[in-house]
Amino acid sequence: MKKNDWSRRNFIKSASIGALALGAFNTACSSTKKAADAGVVPPAIQGFERSEQGNISQVPWKSFSDRKLRVGIAGYGVCRFGADFGFQNHPNVEVVAVTDLFPDRCEQLARICNCSKTYPSIEEMVKDDRIEAVFVATDAPSHAAHVLECLKYGKHVASAVPAVFGSLEDAEKLYEAVKKSGLKYMMFETSCYREDLYAMRRISESGGLGELVYSEGEYYHYMQVPIDSYKGWRIGLPPQWYPTHSNAFYIGVKDGHFTEVACQGMPSLIEHLKPENNIYGNPFGTEIALFRADNGGSARMAVSWDTPGDDGERGRIRGQRGSFYGKYQGLETKLPDLRKPMLPPGVPAGGHGGSHGYLMNNFVESVILDKTPLVNIAVALNMTVPGIIAHQSALKNGELLKIPHYVL
Repeated sequence: MKKNDWSRRNFIKSASIGALALGAFNTACSSTKKAADAGVVPPAIQGFERSEQGNISQVPWKSFSDRKLRVGIAGYGVCRFGADFGFQNHPNVEVVAVTDLFPDRCEQLARICNCSKTYPSIEEMVKDDRIEAVFVATDAPSHAAHVLECLKYGKHVASAVPAVFGSLEDAEKLYEAVKKSGLKYMMFETSCYREDLYAMRRISESGGLGELVYSEGEYYHYMQVPIDSYKGWRIGLPPQWYPTHSNAFYIGVKDGHFTEVACQGMPSLIEHLKPENNIYGNPFGTEIALFRADNGGSARMAVSWDTPGDDGERGRIRGQRGSFYGKYQGLETKLPDLRKPMLPPGVPAGGHGGSHGYLMNNFVESVILDKTPLVNIAVALNMTVPGIIAHQSALKNGELLKIPHYVL
């Protein structure tokens, strides 16, 4: 263990997470009758805008292998994520099995993925020896348990966000299991392939930002009426338990980490965001976290469910050599190519600002070519865990708390 990992186990011993019993949530993603039958995301979900054009290179995609990765997909709930990342469209993927606890959803997912084999649960599906990798698109409280189940049966795993749900203990288990397994794990954090963050990362890699002084990330998602979810897990959700869309605007740019946080929470006017009306006892509809970064810089990361208007996921960043907010302004005169590469034929860029197809393609390449995925286990936890600590800080009236650090 490296010295800078000092805090993980000690922190876990002393931290108190709250009232959620995770064992009750070990099942697949929500079923809803409101969504269209063809994999279309319900319009109530903000941030799912498609982007098929934009700043994309015209250099044709080149095949990197002749082999097909045999994939199983778990979950086809309200977000339709099981099909929405496009595994079924990739020339190097064969979807060999799918599962959802709800038979009608399972049938729909199988049809869209051109797959004839279905299972009644992920626990059954992972026993299928044909499957090499699994995409976990189940309910957020079940992500960690389902990823651990996949690893136990020797499967590479990609999961929707967040990596863990409010639990430092789960973060530790997941971290150790992935490292011990030698298998690939990737969290599909969509902000990482939004056009602005992609450009920030490319400029940072070329030295155009220099040392980062300040960053901001914002995830504003107004939920006056809670979105349908399995066993109501979204109702009253602590905002900073879903932090990766905003935290990516530092962690996803520099692959850095946060060391401390002071977070302020604001009580909500919305009924389901009052502590007596949700299973978390969460009193906040908005949580604004002020982080200290590993390089000594600062970050403000906001998550809000109860502020109407101007929603979405976005960020801005300032460094000693340059800044980025919509465009680069700074000292560097020769910028790298900021266009995203072409995707394989038939693979759409997809939802969340054209990020879905890129995340899926990165995971497929990481397994077939034995490369480290972009949002690997360390990056995933360095994005997720600071939000758990931030919520604890908000419950303690903004007390400054230390944040554990994860490394590969």
